[in-house]
Amino acid sequence: MPFSLPEGLTLSWLGHSAFLVKTPNGKRVLIDPWVQNNPACPPDKKDVGPVDLMLVTHGHFDHIEDAVPIAKATHCKVVGIFEIAAWLMGKGVGVNSDAADLVYPMNKGGTLRFDDLGLSVTMVHADHSCGIKDGDQILYGGEAVGYVVTLDGGFAFYHAGDTAVFSDMALISELYEPRLAMLPIGDRFVMSPREAAKAASLLVSVEAIVPMHFGTFPQLTGTPDALRGELEAAGTRIEVLEMEPGATRP
Repeated sequence: MPFSLPEGLTLSWLGHSAFLVKTPNGKRVLIDPWVQNNPACPPDKKDVGPVDLMLVTHGHFDHIEDAVPIAKATHCKVVGIFEIAAWLMGKGVGVNSDAADLVYPMNKGGTLRFDDLGLSVTMVHADHSCGIKDGDQILYGGEAVGYVVTLDGGFAFYHAGDTAVFSDMALISELYEPRLAMLPIGDRFVMSPREAAKAASLLVSVEAIVPMHFGTFPQLTGTPDALRGELEAAGTRIEVLEMEPGATRP
């Protein structure tokens, strides 16, 4: 049976690694906010509208560039590893806000529960670098991470961020049981389709993959068709949900 999202849950791909998830209770979760200068993001999607929660996987420009202006405009909650959270607060995110808490530092293995949003966020490992380009400097940004988001109804999805394949993806699957995974496939800076297929074999709870972080730049040569071929060659039965930038599922 083809994979389907729970009723009321929608997933919009804004290109590259940026996603806007609308939960069944109407909350809006933005992951890796890079839209304005993202060549893959359609012009009519560059205004992301209201945001309740923002998740930042790491400090590279193509994942964090619009975090500060969007956070300030929407007064959303923002989650990042400790060093990125500190950098965002240093840029004025959460400053002079009426909200008691807007920036939520955390680290790998931790879970944050948001009762008002009806979900939990778990920060998991990613195998990648994490420098933040700030003017002409590259600042220490902690480590790159991924996230598992678990909705109150029990459905969980995994955004891997930028990463190589690593064997502990099996533990992410065992512990948190995500049914959907957003995996990078572009190669050179992240996994290629071959490594992403291996990641899929480790993520035994995952029923479907949304490929991301491919095609934005010429160097990112991996394709969803290549991923399908690798999955078939490995005998891994998992659905590839190919999306066009700007598209929404279901």
